[in-house]
Amino acid sequence: MLDRAATALRRARDGFRRAEQLYMILLAVALGVLGGFAAIGFRLLIQLVQSVAWRRGTYTLDYLAGLPFWWKIVAPAAGGLLVGLITYRFAREAKGHGVPEVMEAVALRGGRIRPRVVIAKMFASGVSIGSGGSVGREGPIVQIGSALGSTLGQWLKVDQRRLRTLVGCGAAAGIAATFNAPVAGALFAVEVILGDFGVAQFSPIVISSVSATVVSHYFLGDFPAFEVPEYSLVHASELFAYAGLGVLAGLAALSFIRSLYSAEDAFDRLKLSPPLKAAIGGALIGAIGIFAPHIFGVGYEAITEAVRGNMVWYFLALLVVLKILAVSITIGSGGSGGIFAPSLFIGAMLGGAVGTVVHNFWPTSTAGAGAYALVGMGALVASATHAPITAILIIFEMTGDYAIILPLMISCIIATLLSTRLQRASIYTLKLLRRGVDIHRGRAVNVLQNVPVSDVMRPRFVTLPPGDGLGAVITKFIDHPGSTLFVIDEAGQLEGVITADEIRPIMSDPAALAELIIAEDVMVEGKFPTVAPDGSLADVMRLLGVYRGEVPVLEDGRLVGVIWPQDVIERYNNEIFKRDMAGTMVAAAATEAAVEPLPTGGDTVLAEIPVPSAFVGQTIGELNIRRRFGASVLLVKQISMDGVERVNTAPTPDYEFRDGDTMLVLAAVDELPHLRTGVPADGR
Repeated sequence: MLDRAATALRRARDGFRRAEQLYMILLAVALGVLGGFAAIGFRLLIQLVQSVAWRRGTYTLDYLAGLPFWWKIVAPAAGGLLVGLITYRFAREAKGHGVPEVMEAVALRGGRIRPRVVIAKMFASGVSIGSGGSVGREGPIVQIGSALGSTLGQWLKVDQRRLRTLVGCGAAAGIAATFNAPVAGALFAVEVILGDFGVAQFSPIVISSVSATVVSHYFLGDFPAFEVPEYSLVHASELFAYAGLGVLAGLAALSFIRSLYSAEDAFDRLKLSPPLKAAIGGALIGAIGIFAPHIFGVGYEAITEAVRGNMVWYFLALLVVLKILAVSITIGSGGSGGIFAPSLFIGAMLGGAVGTVVHNFWPTSTAGAGAYALVGMGALVASATHAPITAILIIFEMTGDYAIILPLMISCIIATLLSTRLQRASIYTLKLLRRGVDIHRGRAVNVLQNVPVSDVMRPRFVTLPPGDGLGAVITKFIDHPGSTLFVIDEAGQLEGVITADEIRPIMSDPAALAELIIAEDVMVEGKFPTVAPDGSLADVMRLLGVYRGEVPVLEDGRLVGVIWPQDVIERYNNEIFKRDMAGTMVAAAATEAAVEPLPTGGDTVLAEIPVPSAFVGQTIGELNIRRRFGASVLLVKQISMDGVERVNTAPTPDYEFRDGDTMLVLAAVDELPHLRTGVPADGR
């Protein structure tokens, strides 16, 4: 009886899933409601943190200006320390502005995001914003909503196409609930997150966006994000001024992008723990906030003042520079928060400054500074994110005035054309390109990106103490096949390197200099590259473009291995071979029931193996298949819930095996039995 009932329920569930349109609509509504409540909860969390950090749940600029200077430094520094601990201990994805991580998950992992990101991102960003970090809440709520959509889809075991759509639904819900802008929320999801305007994807996203807006209206009221004055286009010639604003916005966006990633590089070079870096960043933000509290937090009050035309042009221009600096420090040091609201802030200040100057020169034929501040907001967002449609619609929804559309379109399009001409990547995609990921092609552009340094480093190397004489140095060069010697102290810490270039000038008369020169005299200090064992081999490949010797591998300052250039090149050739082999086998793997082991040379074979039960629920990276089994997973065949077979070529280390998966592997013949059982030869 119970078996028949369970069978009937499964059939009903499967039939419901086959009615895809109704199924996705209901899921979209559910995600819209969840996203709306998440946005509300996130706001309340920020207010709670503000009440602790600033003794006010909602504060004003005048209140901040009246606080003691030390308070403005301590509060952001303490918040930064806590944020660093959260991201370092619980979820590294919660660091930064969040949207690139969602885009990467959609492009490379089929929309799979770890569920813990929901909690980690909410608390990390809530603390960062509430304690004064100069970031916005839109990016975090996009990542939170997307993670909710991904978690729901993974729990329901939907296929990748639906999972990507659910991620887009979560992102749209977050933006819609935050800005009270359902159309802009939907457009942001399809233009930025998915990059797909197909009807099958767009319909659920719109429904989710509307559902989130309904929830937001019910609990927060039907109010725009900013208090916007009435707008009018005074004279047609004013469009030239808006065109000029578009040019300035494009240049300002490029400065913002480059400042942001330069700050990340600068903090990455600091040999400090991530929480300490974030605390230092918070203290620097506080130091700026002593003189300009406008840069603290989201900055909506300052934007409202600019839109109302209540600030002088030179102070507005100063705030453009200070906000770019503050956001760069916050995110670069390890803070958590979005760049959407900061882009609006920078655009509002830039537009307000331009509008003030223009209106002073031509008061009868131009609108006030507030109109230019509004258009500047859209132009800066459009040029920074390369999403002009979203920027135009979000400003239009905030104003509700059609008269602003023409100036807005002119500025946004000119700004976007200029920024894309000068730099191909947006503020979101540049972060991915720096990791070797091109989401426009949906794959890693560098085949070594996911290969750790430890896989190819040599644990044996030649060292000498700094006091060794020239004769010992030359002898070791003769006996050692490499071109680099490593000078270490008694504790094993690397002090410098000696390459053939340092020795060659004194080789003309070594006998005369043997008693005068020691290793310390000819070694190079601090001007050579180093990498960590868990670093990417792609980074080493880039270093070899300017450095020809062996690259030292350091762990806590101690030399643990070296990377030889020829080893990197050999591994690169192997990875290219495996990727090409995977590409040629896709058709066969997608249609054949099984692929018999095919010899590829030596004792290596290409074989198709059902994923053992021991692998299910774990990722390729967690299983460490490459090291434990000496095998490479070239592709994975998946059976979706609707019975459709799909091929995932070149799966990333984050791919999590499911029951029923089949993998195409390149492995040694004697490893195949161990792969089939999921137990390596050594039993570990």
